[in-house]
Amino acid sequence: MQNTEVYTRPKYAITSVDHALRLIQILRDTGGLRVSDAAAELDIAASTAHRLLAMLVYRGFAVQDDSRSYSPGPALGAAPSNVPWTRSLRTLCYPHLELLADRLNETVNLVFRVGGKVRFLASAEAPNILRVGDRTGTVLDARFASGGKAILAELDGGTLDRLYRSRSAELSGDFMADRDFARMLRELDQVRTQGYALNMGETESGVFALGIALHDQAGVALAALTVSAPAQRSALLQTDRVIALVTETRREIEAELRGVTLDPST
Repeated sequence: MQNTEVYTRPKYAITSVDHALRLIQILRDTGGLRVSDAAAELDIAASTAHRLLAMLVYRGFAVQDDSRSYSPGPALGAAPSNVPWTRSLRTLCYPHLELLADRLNETVNLVFRVGGKVRFLASAEAPNILRVGDRTGTVLDARFASGGKAILAELDGGTLDRLYRSRSAELSGDFMADRDFARMLRELDQVRTQGYALNMGETESGVFALGIALHDQAGVALAALTVSAPAQRSALLQTDRVIALVTETRREIEAELRGVTLDPST
């Protein structure tokens, strides 16, 4: 089981550094952006966004193409997601995340899977003083994260074998021994039965989460909606009210997705 300390915003955060790091995460998770996108994302002036991106180009974290759009550069440690629909998905889902976070008074996230990992595409923080912070850009093992489990539960056996039992899984460090793989399959069966997945502090000490898969118009699980809560309020995640609100939010998002073409296979 992977478990790390809870990430908290430094008391004396350096805003410009935080903005640059956020842009690196966006480049990685969306595959590219323009100056106007960066400015809107960070709520800063276009001139400031341009200077930040210019520094990322200088240090190799971004490259600029002929259309003046920025793409991930060679210095970026994690490979870009190569899924161009993530920005459209984030734009569509974010108002729903904000509303659900306000209703539950807990932080709500949008995650998607890349191989054996899940990436946090967006977070809407709860108004609660004691809350789980923004996880945008965080990368976690899918088999431990609630959203990852919710998505993995909808994959066929062959895909799961390739992810965790193949030679490539050995090379990537994702290979699972017989006992661990069988345990994961049993947990995924339970996720399919109950309709949601749980992360009981498996990825971060003191953080619990509930995850539910989001489907496109063809019924394919392309992402997941998750709710994160401190351990003190973890019991609330499995209450009928919370599950009903999360499920209804999923229904509303999927209704909007029926009118949008997003291809999770790209």
